[in-house]
Order: sequence, then structure tokens, then C-alpha cells
Amino acid sequence: QLQPVESGGGSVQTGGSLRLSCEAAGYTSITDRMGWFRQAPGREREGIALIYTDTNDTFYDDSVKGRFTISQDSAKNTVYLHMNTLQPQDTGMYYCAAGRSGWRGYPLHIRAFNSWGQGTQVTVSS
Repeated sequence: QLQPVESGGGSVQTGGSLRLSCEAAGYTSITDRMGWFRQAPGREREGIALIYTDTNDTFYDDSVKGRFTISQDSAKNTVYLHMNTLQPQDTGMYYCAAGRSGWRGYPLHIRAFNSWGQGTQVTVSS
């Protein structure tokens, strides 16, 4: 089972950028999808981006489309989330997860993923 490890979080001002990393050894052999989720204080965890690891196709939630980019470097067993034009509403804990096999519903549904990491905190101040 995958054990993703996220890193790269921090505190930035509005308009700033961060790059999150998710290291997950052997993920391409275990899953065809890796996703990033975000959980703001007092809110449910929500899916924001995923990458199909065999095709490099991507899918984004509307809240981050055009500002965030998900990518992978399979040789480094790492999936990235490049975040630009950060806003205070982007504040939260960011999690990486591996896609569950056989899922046929909404691509970023939380039930479509398992093998969660511990998360990395992103704080955007105005």
C-alpha cells in the first residue's frame, strides 16, 4: 500500500506561489490516478486536482483551474502541485492520495481515493 508523504507547504501572502510535493514510492505500479485534496478549517476535505499517471491527463476543480497545475516525475516517485496566485481561501491542509481502482464516479470524489498522506499546511495571508 502506498504511503504518500507531502511537503512544501508554508505561509505566503496573497498572490504568492508554492510548490507542493508528494512522494509515493512505486505509485505508477499501484494506481492510475494521484490526487490533491484540500481541507480548510471547519470544512470537509475537497478534491482539487488529479493526474492520470499513465497518460498525464489532468482534471481540476473549478476553484483552482487556471491557477494550480498538477504534474508528476515518475522517476522520482513524486507528484507536484504548483500553486500560483494564491488567495486566502486557499488556506488549509493539503493532502495527497492514490486513486482507488474501479472508481466510475466523479473523478475528485473523496471516495475515489485511498492511501492518504499526513498533509502539509498552506497559509495565505492578505
